[in-house]
Amino acid sequence: MRSILREALHTLFRNKLGLAGFSILLAFSLMAVLADVLASYDPYEVVGPPYSPPSDKFPLGTNDIGQDIFSEFVYGSRVSLYVGLTAPLIASVLGTLLGLASGYLGGLVDEFVVGAVDVMLALPSLPLIVVLAAYLGPSLNNIILILAFFGWSGFARVVRAQVLSLRERPYVEAARAVGASGPRIMFKHILPHVIPLIMANIVLGATSAILTEAGLSFLGLGDPTVKSWGQILRRAQAGHALDQGLWLWVFVPGLGIALLGTGFTLLGMAIEERVNPRLRFTRR
Repeated sequence: MRSILREALHTLFRNKLGLAGFSILLAFSLMAVLADVLASYDPYEVVGPPYSPPSDKFPLGTNDIGQDIFSEFVYGSRVSLYVGLTAPLIASVLGTLLGLASGYLGGLVDEFVVGAVDVMLALPSLPLIVVLAAYLGPSLNNIILILAFFGWSGFARVVRAQVLSLRERPYVEAARAVGASGPRIMFKHILPHVIPLIMANIVLGATSAILTEAGLSFLGLGDPTVKSWGQILRRAQAGHALDQGLWLWVFVPGLGIALLGTGFTLLGMAIEERVNPRLRFTRR
């Protein structure tokens, strides 16, 4: 594990785009952690007259019921990071377990997993995500589970392909020869070589999760009790923010979504370039 972290840091500081992505994510992470300090008001509290213009008291103005938009934006970073990291993490864990079992055990297990992957990849995911989000009800955790459900299949195929290559390596054959059990070989000898792929999948999958949550919230399918950036944009659209001259009400949350997605994408590309020899060779 130490060698993996050391290699990841080495890759990060040698890749300018990866370092830029890490810097963006670090800034938003600090915003989320220090939200109680950075936000001047409780984002759920009415603190001024509706549609107040930007001022020293309200940097981004107030919304249609008098809540501070800047405080909403700061607390919204917590929601985006939570969704962006949790959904691909669950999908990666599920995809890793199924990919390990499929690639190493083979037989009926492999046929079942490959069949399930093919079915999942053939489904029109976006319409089904919208339908399930509407059916299950407005909940942030429901959105995370839906995104994880539709996100595991592609990664399971990647892990399976990696395991098929690794299970014939000499050190795996040696472990099998001395009587090591299948689970021990999978989790002790094969899984460590899959961890870089898991890291890349989580980071790259975060952008899609953030954008999907924002889109569902904007459509009214998100959790209305949570101050996410998508909910802020929905309220701005419903409150005719541009007609009121409060263009920052729309621009700042949109910029936050774009920057956070860019940060995850740049960092994910740097990690993927390191773990995928084909990409490393192509970009030299």
